[in-house]
Amino acid sequence: MRAVLTQFRDADIKLHRFNQLRTQADMKKAVEAAANPPGLIICTLVNRDLAQYLQFEAEQHGLEVIDLLSPILYKFSDMLGLAPQQEPGLLYEINADYHKRMEAVNFTVKQDDGQELRYLYKADIVLVGASRTSKTPLSMYLAHKGFKVANIPLVKGIEPPRELFEIVQNRIVGLLIDAKRLVELRTARLMQMQQSPRSKYASYDEILDELICCKQLYRKNPQWLTIDVTNKSVEESASEIIKKLTGLGLA
Repeated sequence: MRAVLTQFRDADIKLHRFNQLRTQADMKKAVEAAANPPGLIICTLVNRDLAQYLQFEAEQHGLEVIDLLSPILYKFSDMLGLAPQQEPGLLYEINADYHKRMEAVNFTVKQDDGQELRYLYKADIVLVGASRTSKTPLSMYLAHKGFKVANIPLVKGIEPPRELFEIVQNRIVGLLIDAKRLVELRTARLMQMQQSPRSKYASYDEILDELICCKQLYRKNPQWLTIDVTNKSVEESASEIIKKLTGLGLA
């Protein structure tokens, strides 16, 4: 309509816009707005019954209705061999889902690697584990599924932040991995950063000690969920987490 009205800039035209019309009463209000003074009704209704009622009310007021969606819906119906769902608000639901996911992604980015701990209680899922156990990529994948995720690294000899024990405990997921696999991941990371692969960071004995500390912490907190991410894709690990949380009624 805005594109059309730019072609009639000298005309005194008032545009009324009505969103989320769901009932016949909504239709009456819209028609009355267009009837005084008499105007033209442009609609994008997917529900056939409401569209027919709008047409009826418009005729009672001597108004014309231009239906923008029906010709497109019927054309797609013929082409796909499917009947349209005729459910109003589907686009709104899609947009709402998009905004939810974007909110989750923004939250997760800010909560990466133990940051912004004061907002930890807002997380749907909190991932904990040793370095290079896929905490960040797993967090981002879950965020794109609509979950607000925080991740906290576990470092041998350093106590986890107190905030971790002040939130709902069964939303915490401890990540485990095979020591040899973690050596491979850390060695690859050091080489990528052009650092010596013989660093203590990639030492098998050091990694084994780290993982033992992680397991001891998980055993002390039996409410935490645990998953082994060894040789699993991010998608597989995320699916396992969601499945476990769903089983607890938390997802």
